[in-house]
Amino acid sequence: MTQRPNLPTEGLATRASSRDGSEVDSELLALIEEMRSAAKRDPSRKREVTVGEFLVDGARVPLSLVDPLQQLTRTESAALRFAGWGRSNADIATLLAISEGTARTHLNSAVRKLELDGMRGLVALAGLLFHPLD
Repeated sequence: MTQRPNLPTEGLATRASSRDGSEVDSELLALIEEMRSAAKRDPSRKREVTVGEFLVDGARVPLSLVDPLQQLTRTESAALRFAGWGRSNADIATLLAISEGTARTHLNSAVRKLELDGMRGLVALAGLLFHPLD
């Protein structure tokens, strides 16, 4: 068994149990709580950012991408949201009632508008923005 490094765990148990009895890493829970408290302390992070028709917690949005994210079209932002949930291009196309090629075009357009390196960067950003923390 690998030994975990000693981390300051003031007031935190190293593992916590979830409702179904499985163990949840308390470090993740502490990170979520730290993000929430940082958002309360920093007035610039208290905002919600509009991405298409979706509101995203300001603490999740990199400051350099606030304006470009607000310039995405409704379909680009919806495709971005589904990508953040881990959906494939075929799933995104089905959910938006468009062809798979059109879904790919919207995602590529979002990559270009956000000036990202490619689809991996877009999916990583989408996960940061839209993947549920709780």
